[in-house]
Amino acid sequence: MSTSTDNATWEPPQRPGGHGRLDAAQVNALPESAFAFPRSRKEPMTDGLHVRNALARFDQVKDVSDAERDLAFANIKKAARFYNIKLHETDWRELGWKGGSNPPVDDD
Repeated sequence: MSTSTDNATWEPPQRPGGHGRLDAAQVNALPESAFAFPRSRKEPMTDGLHVRNALARFDQVKDVSDAERDLAFANIKKAARFYNIKLHETDWRELGWKGGSNPPVDDD
């Protein structure tokens, strides 16, 4: 299964100076369209570093549905394309644990 960017809501932030480390006021000032997870305003993507962070932290985001993850991954793909970041994954289910010392916990 692949996630299309057709339904992505991410748009590059219009205001300059939103790159690099963001303080709470800067994050709060961002529109929902700047986040990977817009409804919960998680993982702002204002530059390439933040897109990479959103990928790295994707599986750590809690209390979101699969539909929200579909949207978030579409947003990440759109932001990655904008910031010229090559993604190898085509679906969010390919992200996360890759055999390190802390395997995912099965909540069943």
